[in-house]
Amino acid sequence: MKNKNYLQKMILSALFLALAYLMPFLTGQIPEIGAMLCPLHIPVLICGFICGWPWGLAVGFIAPLFRSLTLSMPPLFPKAICMAFELAVYGLVAGLMYKILPKKKPYIYCSLLIAMVVGRIVWGIAMFICMEASGGAFTFSAFIAGAFTNAIPGIVAQIVLIPIVVMLLEKFKVVKGELL
Repeated sequence: MKNKNYLQKMILSALFLALAYLMPFLTGQIPEIGAMLCPLHIPVLICGFICGWPWGLAVGFIAPLFRSLTLSMPPLFPKAICMAFELAVYGLVAGLMYKILPKKKPYIYCSLLIAMVVGRIVWGIAMFICMEASGGAFTFSAFIAGAFTNAIPGIVAQIVLIPIVVMLLEKFKVVKGELL
């Protein structure tokens, strides 16, 4: 049973990594739209909920770097590197909070919101470090714009879509690994 569960999580994580790789193609023709909708974030957050924090962390860290190295989008430095830390934290915190908190609908939203806030803070710290290391500057207003203001459509999409997907997968017992 333990090997079956591990294999299920590995397969689902590979699926979420593939989705994270492919979803930006839906918005990639217009980079400004893609940056606003944050299409890489959705599969990573769902992976954290469904597969658990270790898998969410791994998929979150790998996805932007893999896209950058194979497609040059997002650019590796500083964007993909900073996104790798941000998305790793999304997967980690979403999975950890979902595991720790009671299994009630409001706590799905709590887990998601905590993951989104902590991930954005980590992105800001990573951007600050990368920009300082390269002789640039990363101001608080740049952080607010990049983490929140410019990402409002993506934030709304995540808050609407992810809990619905998690609740549906709970209903069909995919979250507990009972369906596969």
